[in-house]
Amino acid sequence: MARVVISSAAAFLLLLLWCHAFASFAAASGGRRPPPMLARHLSSSAAALSARQAVTAGGSDPSSMVQYETRWYAQRLDHFNAAPASYVTFQQRYLVNDTFWGGRTAPIFLFAGGEADVELYSNYTGFLWEAAPRFRAMVLFIEHRYYGRTMPFGSREAAFTDASTLGYLTSTQALADYATLVLSLKANLSAASAPVVVFGGSYAGMLAAWMRLKYPHIVVGAVASSAPVLGFYGLADPYAFYDVVTKDFKDESKNCYDVLRKSWNELDDALATEAGRAELNRKFNNICNGNVDMIPELLDAALVGSAMMDYPTTSAAGFRAVRDMCRAIDHPTRSGAGAGAGDAFSRISAAVNVYYSHYAADAADAACFGYASADAAGEPYGGGMVDGWGWQSRTEMVLMTAGVRDGGVARPRSFNFTQMLDEQREYTGLPLRPYWIEAEFGGFDIGNVLRRSASNIVFFNGLRDPWSAFGVLKSISDSIVALVEPQGAHNVDLKFSEKDDPDWLKQVRVKETRIIARWLRQYYRDERISA
Repeated sequence: MARVVISSAAAFLLLLLWCHAFASFAAASGGRRPPPMLARHLSSSAAALSARQAVTAGGSDPSSMVQYETRWYAQRLDHFNAAPASYVTFQQRYLVNDTFWGGRTAPIFLFAGGEADVELYSNYTGFLWEAAPRFRAMVLFIEHRYYGRTMPFGSREAAFTDASTLGYLTSTQALADYATLVLSLKANLSAASAPVVVFGGSYAGMLAAWMRLKYPHIVVGAVASSAPVLGFYGLADPYAFYDVVTKDFKDESKNCYDVLRKSWNELDDALATEAGRAELNRKFNNICNGNVDMIPELLDAALVGSAMMDYPTTSAAGFRAVRDMCRAIDHPTRSGAGAGAGDAFSRISAAVNVYYSHYAADAADAACFGYASADAAGEPYGGGMVDGWGWQSRTEMVLMTAGVRDGGVARPRSFNFTQMLDEQREYTGLPLRPYWIEAEFGGFDIGNVLRRSASNIVFFNGLRDPWSAFGVLKSISDSIVALVEPQGAHNVDLKFSEKDDPDWLKQVRVKETRIIARWLRQYYRDERISA
């Protein structure tokens, strides 16, 4: 079994941030594709961060645990149509580790791949790797169609040709992929009775929960971390996402919040004049090619990313995202901003620099953030991140993140649903189905609906994560459990454990482990299998 190189958790979560930035800036900018300002930064940050974060973590050693065999499965293009074209197949990548597996009735721990290269998920999801030996479980990561190296029609270029090829990129097709691959794998292993527990975080967490709803005969339970299943039109407050971002910064420092809140008008005024643009070029001297038009997007993305990744553990690199951005604003001379550090632009520049420098792979990367134009940047980690999520976020996964209230930490912007529909249609050429997700997976009156029709799902949410605004925050029944932590961040429960993890985080993982054990005991009792 081949040893793999470990990517950093931080770099992986920046990919999730990129997905959010794509969707929210598209909604706020007339449906245009935003400049992929994080692309170069993302693609180079993983290797450098992996060593210094994993090795110094003091918890589990990811490099000794994340090992797998890469396999391929001939997957059907369309699971829901009997037309001849539906029977075309493509190669779907999946990763397997059977080192711990106890045999044909032992569990399979499945990670439902989301909007990124599957290896990023395997390198990030420490909870699954740490739990697998305790349960004698096989570890299985499946790559989502149109991401990573799993490209229908034979290549990325062919897969992303137009709507006729992209139309097969949907959550329902992805779930059917996972279901058919799991059944095929179990059949090949003569393991029809092996129970499957599905895991996922963020979009992948949504898929995990939905897979339990749609395929309860295939998966016995789901761990859905930071899953914004209630983030759709008619269910969500479109201003709630940035409300959480604002609260995180305001709670950290009132002065930091005030500087950020007031900076947007100052930035707009400066960008409107040659003299102002020259000043921005001097103050933000780490913007690639002096492209000062990128500053608002870089700042917005840093604010959202810091809120998402404001993890409680600092042992990896001594970095706390919101705290350290605010320290750069509140104490600019300490952050190395230099002469004139007290003015707003220097403070904002220092904060942006702190954020992006932390995730840079090397000194060359840290010296320059962003790109001079959208065409200049490659796609992070390749394989569908930009175009794939760009399509999904404008067809079915239209999450309500675009609105920012007056007084928010980001630039205020109103939410206009009619305008959003027009912009999505302009991008895709297709009418949007705003209530499709609710029709397919539910959402309205979710408590009563799931109480009557579902079981064995854990929803984890950390309230410092803006995506928690769209999560299930109250337990629905004895078997549909919400674990909510006020100091939690995005997917923090799925990370590898670290020696400085707070007690509440350790307890979350203990609770998740005990719940999984309960599911499996019940399964074995029901099936009369001696576990």
